[in-house]
Amino acid sequence: MSSQLISLILFGIAASFSPGPNNIMTSYTAFNFGIKKTVPTMLGVIIGWTILVILLQIGSLIIFQKLEITQKVIRFFGSIYLLYMAYRISFSSLKSEKFSPKPVTFLNTFFFQFVNPKSIIIALTAISMFINPKEDFIKDSIILTFIFFLMAIGSQAAWCLMGKYLRKFATSDRFIKNFNYTMSFLLIVCVILFYV
Repeated sequence: MSSQLISLILFGIAASFSPGPNNIMTSYTAFNFGIKKTVPTMLGVIIGWTILVILLQIGSLIIFQKLEITQKVIRFFGSIYLLYMAYRISFSSLKSEKFSPKPVTFLNTFFFQFVNPKSIIIALTAISMFINPKEDFIKDSIILTFIFFLMAIGSQAAWCLMGKYLRKFATSDRFIKNFNYTMSFLLIVCVILFYV
């Protein structure tokens, strides 16, 4: 792994900082509710993602190879959840008695990691590229997990600050509504890209 460390870091940056469901939900929450209320959202992503990477390294990769239907089921339910989140985000700026906008919670983002096609595909790709099961498996696993953990912290912080920074320009309900629609649209695009 030592010779591939730079490649792993670059892969981690591209995978973690690129627009995706986790980053979009974090940015949305920071934009609408501030940094303090976004901390649980970020922790859910960071902790859930790290546990997902560890579990996939322990043995889920073998399950996916033997039972391809498992990956398809996870992709389907992950897509349904993303569409639900897109709906919630789209209408979160509309005030009514029936709907009360709330930040994305720790549990929402934590459990979403295990059905998020992007997270699973990135983790499986990294494991297959950077871990040799025959040599230094434990050492390589620790390095990969640590780097992805750091990348998760960095990307969540960056997208949180971006969402909060945009809030300074939000001077009208229309701007907030359009921002929420944009975040919702990006989530829907994520779902479409899973199947392209």
